[in-house]
Amino acid sequence: MARKYSKHGPRENYARDDEEAPEAPPPPDCWLCERPCGEAVVWHHPVPKSRGGRDTVPMHPICQNMLITTFTNSELQRYGLDPSLLRIEPRVEKFINWVAGKDPDFNAPLGKKKGR
Repeated sequence: MARKYSKHGPRENYARDDEEAPEAPPPPDCWLCERPCGEAVVWHHPVPKSRGGRDTVPMHPICQNMLITTFTNSELQRYGLDPSLLRIEPRVEKFINWVAGKDPDFNAPLGKKKGR
């Protein structure tokens, strides 16, 4: 049988009009390019899961796409969790310089992974 009244008392409207909603936390910075992420945040495994990676880091979708199309899983495993090693790679350095002035939600196709 249903209760006529709530066990914990009457319902109250906890959202008050005079109170402001708490601010959303700022977006995290991208692990690779260090720019703030936009609306879309990808949680990327720097060390691929197939190579035993468990940690995830926030990235822009375009930054993750660049890593996936540029490096093999073996190469990404060697770089590990240190993005500074990736940033000194000429291909990554060129990409970071190119994407630096773009909007955080900018996305573009980067091509397909090159066969090796």
